[in-house]
Amino acid sequence: MNEIQSLARGLDILAILGKTRDGATISEVAAQLAIDKSSASRLLYTLVQHGFARRDETTHRYHLGAEVIQLSRSMFSRMPLRETIRPYLRRLMEQTGESAHLALPAQGMVLYVDQVESRFILKVETFLGLLAPPHTTAAGKVLLAHGCLGVPGRLAQFTLNTITDRQPLQQHLEQVRHNGYAHDDEEFALGVRGIAVPVIDHHGRVVAAIGIAGPITRMTFDVLPRLTEKVVQVGNAVMDSFVRA
Repeated sequence: MNEIQSLARGLDILAILGKTRDGATISEVAAQLAIDKSSASRLLYTLVQHGFARRDETTHRYHLGAEVIQLSRSMFSRMPLRETIRPYLRRLMEQTGESAHLALPAQGMVLYVDQVESRFILKVETFLGLLAPPHTTAAGKVLLAHGCLGVPGRLAQFTLNTITDRQPLQQHLEQVRHNGYAHDDEEFALGVRGIAVPVIDHHGRVVAAIGIAGPITRMTFDVLPRLTEKVVQVGNAVMDSFVRA
């Protein structure tokens, strides 16, 4: 059965918008799909009308719309792994005070599928459905280190701390495998640090990552060892629960 070209292109546009933090212009979408700008404009207009995309009137760039977020939340709420891990995310938040999250490999990126928010007024919030380049976050590094994701061909820079060279990244990932946990130090967003560990199932496979993220004003280098120990302990508890299941 042949695919419907306009539907396929609409889905391709959603994929394009989902992979960028800054959205995309009509020209950028047209170039990536190898179509003319008028066709790209009509497709984007249709997505906007149905709530699957939104247009920033200041920058004229297009972003994913609220309907995509709603569908994502509906999908995430039905994920068995999410239901299994959520009590451990609560434990992480309670023991560390910071927002705790669950992340999976998806489309070569790290996909955040659940979060238990910190009770502090100043906190880090990771919206469900966020796709982040794996070399920039602690959870992404865990998934890279254990072969759940391949190292991106281009290591995009998000802050001055982002690792952008392959050899230093490979050395860093070897250390992550050796340590059993990963850190990120303002590598995806300024002012944010993170810690993550692998989620290992009953077959001994790494299937996801859990961790915490918080402001550097609380997650100082002095407290990182203590927080890391707590994250590792919860990660071990998750692994034990899979073994007992």
